[in-house]
Amino acid sequence: MQSYTMDLGGRTLTIETGKMAKQASGSVLMRYGDTVVLVTATASDEPREGVDFLPMTVDYEERLYAVGRIPGGFIKREGRPTERAILGCRLTDRSLRPLFPKGFRNSVHVVSTILSVDQNCPPEILSIIGASAALSISKIPFEGPVAAVVVGLVDGKPVINPTMGQAQDSDLHLMLAGTREAVMMVEAGAQEISKEDVLECIARGHEAIKTIIDLQEELIAENSVPKLEVIPFEPAQEIAGDAAPVIKEGIEAALRIVEKKEREDRLNAVKKELLEQFAEKYPENEADLKAVYEKVLKETLRANIIEKDIRPDSRGAKEIRPISCEVTILPRTHGSGLFTRGQTQVLDICTLSALRDVQLLDGLGIEESKRFMHHYNFPPYSVGETGFMRGPGRREIGHGALAEKALEPVIPSEDDFPYTIRLVSEVLESNGSTSMGSVCAGSLAMMDVGVPLKRGVAGIAMGLIKEGDKMAILSDIQGVEDFLGDMDFKVAGTSEGITALQMDIKIKGISQDLLQTALTQAVEGYLHILGIMNETISEARSELSPNAPRMIKVQIPVDKIRDVIGPGGRMINKIIADTGVDIDIEPDGRVFIAAVDPEMGKKAQQTIEALVRDVEPGEVYNGKVTRVERYGAFVELLPGKEGLLHISHLDHHRVEKTEDVVNIGDMIEVKVMDIDDRGRIDLSRKALLPKPPGTEDRDDRGGSRGRPSGGGDRNRNSNRRR
Repeated sequence: MQSYTMDLGGRTLTIETGKMAKQASGSVLMRYGDTVVLVTATASDEPREGVDFLPMTVDYEERLYAVGRIPGGFIKREGRPTERAILGCRLTDRSLRPLFPKGFRNSVHVVSTILSVDQNCPPEILSIIGASAALSISKIPFEGPVAAVVVGLVDGKPVINPTMGQAQDSDLHLMLAGTREAVMMVEAGAQEISKEDVLECIARGHEAIKTIIDLQEELIAENSVPKLEVIPFEPAQEIAGDAAPVIKEGIEAALRIVEKKEREDRLNAVKKELLEQFAEKYPENEADLKAVYEKVLKETLRANIIEKDIRPDSRGAKEIRPISCEVTILPRTHGSGLFTRGQTQVLDICTLSALRDVQLLDGLGIEESKRFMHHYNFPPYSVGETGFMRGPGRREIGHGALAEKALEPVIPSEDDFPYTIRLVSEVLESNGSTSMGSVCAGSLAMMDVGVPLKRGVAGIAMGLIKEGDKMAILSDIQGVEDFLGDMDFKVAGTSEGITALQMDIKIKGISQDLLQTALTQAVEGYLHILGIMNETISEARSELSPNAPRMIKVQIPVDKIRDVIGPGGRMINKIIADTGVDIDIEPDGRVFIAAVDPEMGKKAQQTIEALVRDVEPGEVYNGKVTRVERYGAFVELLPGKEGLLHISHLDHHRVEKTEDVVNIGDMIEVKVMDIDDRGRIDLSRKALLPKPPGTEDRDDRGGSRGRPSGGGDRNRNSNRRR
């Protein structure tokens, strides 16, 4: 075994190789603090037939034994990957993919297995570093190395790989990956920070990345092996010479069509005409003809943008497509917002519920639940295609998480707004940056329902076309600009600062200067979008939607919780059955009542407050007769609290039968005369009645003339004794 060690952020980072998983093309065991990740890389010996992309798969395998847990549920083993695992594999994939040789088509499989987790040392960065190291010492051609760090912003200063304590105080969680020369991948959530702080943290993170690359280069120098030969597919020169001039003009004309579907139909027609025209001359070379078409299309679009400043829909580089915003689209949902930008359209629905509906998390992190969720759906019809409607894939989960990250900083605290909040983004049309469209639509929907957001949030996607020294940074990219461009840089924020970032590139990194220019242009863009959104709704409605539950908060003494719940939950279940509300009781005595009907919510509140209120001697209560005995009546003063109204205290005159004065169900006023050391309550009705003239009653001093013996006395006020 060989081991390579360095200090990173005050903790020891170690790369080990030669001991584990030796049949993989490359394998390393990464250690950082007490976090341990095994990363392997393998590849097929031959290119995959019929693909025009790099067929790489990254699996990020969480194991709950890494944090000393057994999986919950009936099946006690890991099943489908968690959201965090999917996001972890996406981070690794996005950091690696641009660094493979052009035209490499062999299947590549990277597996990161999380073996042990120290919460102060994130396994995600070890997955990226380990994947780079494993690929670099394997036969797989890889133009790395690449490394990654997390950067926090604590008290206005960048911190590399912050600890748990530092992370809680940080205004930024920035995942950064890059080579020695440039930044490759950015993923960040922030508390409305400035672009200057973002750029400073990226610069500091990149310096730390260079030191990790130094360590990897030591490993590579001692463990290098011959690489697979890459033979990129290129169309025959004769075919390219014949076909390219034929389609050049048609592609030029098609790219000037603004409407996406019409443009795609015209481009497909050009491709079809090309294949038909040369079918007889080159019957065995359809792949060459298609490659020529793709090459001319890419070169034409990029040349138009860089040299002629002509985008496919004739916009300028900084120009944003037409935007429209609507709210209250759906009559029975709690809140809804429709955001349309060009041919990208997202309908977002906000639903509020009680805190009991928080999402429970069963993963490697310290969080056990979350009360704000954003889910993203991307149906095939949004791009005019057919397909299967299954569960969310990696793309849907990644886009949903990014929008959630962008909106989370403006969500009110649980104390200020004790609700579980769920947003669902339904992508209705897609032509560029539906994730940022989801941010905008989600902000509109939450304001529509009345969630007291700090501020509205908007987002924008930036693109890059770079050819040598010439380049163009594009605001609000559409699908074809993303597909044929070099960068997809998403930025979201409020009027006060940035809340989320995500950058993916297809070239081998971008410089700090270029990143600064793109970020500045992005902030200008999302502020423009936010201004249009504010014309529709600029702050949360003053009252919640009539369809949303009203949340009432009641604070009760901790020792009274059992009185509200009752034996076997009978009391709380009775309140819920009588009022139709939802009730959640926290261990600290906070009671949350969720009620669609405000009157029923108030009734439940009054019942709970009565349950925890103590009966006081000398107080007068309007109670309900619950039971009649020969010796008197039992009267419910408060929910769960009964007292005995002895027959001698029904009236000033002698009463022969209890039923002569009161019956079950009667509401009567009584006075509490005494509470004994066992909590038994003695009541009097006659103490509240005018005394007949000339009479004197020795019992006026309080107390009953005698207590019944037997079961009646033992069984009374069972709820109180509980």
